[in-house]
Amino acid sequence: MSTSELTTNLIHRINVGDSLTRSAARQPRAIAVVDGDRRFTYAEFNSRVNQFANALAAQNYARGDALALASGNSVEFLITYYACAKLGVVCVPINLGWRPSEVAYVLGHSRSRGMVIEAQLIDAMTPAIDESPGVAELIVARGTTEGTVVARLDRRQITFEEFTAIASEREPEYYVDDRDPITYLYTSGTTSFPKGVVGNHTAIYLESMAVALEAQLNAADRFAAVMPMFHTAQLNGQCTPALMVGAQIYIERGFGASRLLELIEAEKITQIFGLPMMYREMLNHPDIASLDLSSLRRALYAMAPMPEAQLRRCIEVFDCDFCLFFGQTEMSPVTTIFRPEHQLSHNGAVGTPVVNVQVAIMDDSGNFIPQGEMGEIVYRGPHAMTEYLRDPGATEAAFTHGWFHSGDVGHFDKDGILWFADRDKDVIKTGGENVASIEVERAIYAADSNVSEVIVVGLPHQRWSEAITAIVVARPGAAIDEKGLIEKVKRLIDPYKAPKAVIVLDELPRTSTGKIQKHVVRENLRHYYDEAKPQESSSSGTVT
Repeated sequence: MSTSELTTNLIHRINVGDSLTRSAARQPRAIAVVDGDRRFTYAEFNSRVNQFANALAAQNYARGDALALASGNSVEFLITYYACAKLGVVCVPINLGWRPSEVAYVLGHSRSRGMVIEAQLIDAMTPAIDESPGVAELIVARGTTEGTVVARLDRRQITFEEFTAIASEREPEYYVDDRDPITYLYTSGTTSFPKGVVGNHTAIYLESMAVALEAQLNAADRFAAVMPMFHTAQLNGQCTPALMVGAQIYIERGFGASRLLELIEAEKITQIFGLPMMYREMLNHPDIASLDLSSLRRALYAMAPMPEAQLRRCIEVFDCDFCLFFGQTEMSPVTTIFRPEHQLSHNGAVGTPVVNVQVAIMDDSGNFIPQGEMGEIVYRGPHAMTEYLRDPGATEAAFTHGWFHSGDVGHFDKDGILWFADRDKDVIKTGGENVASIEVERAIYAADSNVSEVIVVGLPHQRWSEAITAIVVARPGAAIDEKGLIEKVKRLIDPYKAPKAVIVLDELPRTSTGKIQKHVVRENLRHYYDEAKPQESSSSGTVT
């Protein structure tokens, strides 16, 4: 590559790492990230990112190489992400809820040549790393441990601090194309192994700008980062927009109602983001009436609409704007925002399109469906993924008719507001995680030979948004031990994917061709988890 090509690239390119560089140049002394008792100005944070990027380059990491990242919410997570961006390396965040076989699959499929890993995760990740010979080195961050922990693995190992100790703080200057991948984000689909969503710099950069514009973010904002950063909702729905505008991020390793409420009061947090169940727990906190939450100006929620009664109380107690972010990993992720002015007038909707995203409703033949009628939600815009990694068939199907096909079913109402109805691919969104129903069904069949038929659906649930629920038919003359079945399933797949309840029926509703009608089951059991119901239970009978 010529010097002129690199120079032109550095001047004109769209790179997520450059968004941090520019924020640091604009306001070097402003606080960027707070992680416990560690506070970093933009200049300090950007220098740490540069050190890590230059250390990677010194180890011959180059444009297109993949680096896995197994970490809870931490400043090291963000340092790794932005360093990869500046260098052109692809960051591969690991979902900490995956089983070793899933982690091993992702490490192999992504062709990750190294891994940044927090020390407390080493034992859990060791079986997956053992099965991944391509991962040549571990860069070990301290995480939640005291002192240094070294994995008992036949790999090069070095601490995060040692890795960056002698690296330069200068801006790394390497060629990175605007549409080069920045992340491989693996998301559950209708098969047991996740698909690798290739996110590119242009998509993430413009999505971050769109969120900043739509949510009216500015440098005075203070964000509480509570949701997992290995999910795009927290990472690209909140963190990258915040750092782009020069705001502050307060990193939390998880959600606790007391801790978050205290943080809002102590640090004058202006933006929070969580699941409906998190807001409910905060509403029920005994001290909420005595806390000063007046700094809040916007509360964001995702995964599911909020029940109207809860929403009204939230608006009253938190006294700020509420809005829902809707989208998916393949769209980087935000596609529509259910805006503050619509919260009570159109409760249950998912909003209107954000800047840069065109939304339509389409039938199976590629025809647009009139307003008010149900069909598949499809998108166009620069936020869309590049492809599914090494899966041209899935990519071609997703881009049929020149639109990205979400697999979600919905409609636009007379006011031009989008309503989500169902997930065509039967992926259940529960507690912030995507779970493939077919994976749970296979586990149930493997767990109990007395199961003749099973379907797994997500049913409305106040805590989980959707509760994974198994509807089973027993073999003739056999009985099903509902609670015992759940415990067996937890030993076969990730426990969070196990059903919250098993419902035993005499038969399942079918079409004239014999296909099981999942939508009928969902409709007839939609009130199963009303507050009067237990969280784990069983029943019997027929759904018709």
